[in-house]
Order: sequence, then C-alpha cells, then structure tokens
Amino acid sequence: MMSYEKCIQECQACVAACQECLYEMATGDSNNDCPKCCIECSDICELCAKAMARGSKYTEQYCQMCAEICDWCADQCEQHEHDHCRKCAKACRTCAESCRSMAGATA
Repeated sequence: MMSYEKCIQECQACVAACQECLYEMATGDSNNDCPKCCIECSDICELCAKAMARGSKYTEQYCQMCAEICDWCADQCEQHEHDHCRKCAKACRTCAESCRSMAGATA
C-alpha cells in the first residue's frame, strides 16, 4: 500500500480550515456558496482521510471527489477578503492538488 500520510495531513488541515471558516461565516452574510461549501468540503476531506488511512479500495474515487469539492470551496472562499476565507481557500487548494495526485497514483 502506498503512503498516504502527506495527503491525509492535508485533508485534516483542510477540515480544520473549513470548520474555522464555517464558524466565522455562520452569522455573516455571503453572496456565494461560502459557508455551504465548507460543510461539503469538510465532510469529504474527513471521509477521504479515513479511506486513505484504512487503504480503502475506493481511495481513488474519494480523492477525485475530494479534489473537485476542494476546488469548488476554494473558488467560493477566494471571493471573500476575510482572513479565515483566504486561509480556507489556501488549504483547499493544497488538499485538492494532493488528492488529485493520489487519485492519479492509485489508478
């Protein structure tokens, strides 16, 4: 089984950043899908990390979906000037890149 350690850590960092963004945006107005995207992104990143940790036969699919949702979340959060949104978008981009790499490597 290949090592998923770096990708797992990046998924976990993305979960944390999404949760912070979600919490900060919970009472604020948003003109796009932030913070809704943070819910979706946090959930898939957590599932993806768990799948990699157990060596799931569906890891490639989890990673592919995770990358797509992370890209969407980053697109949404980048439209805001808040520090927590910028931090979230950056974590999402890093996670998406790592997950895309994993999805291709496990094919």
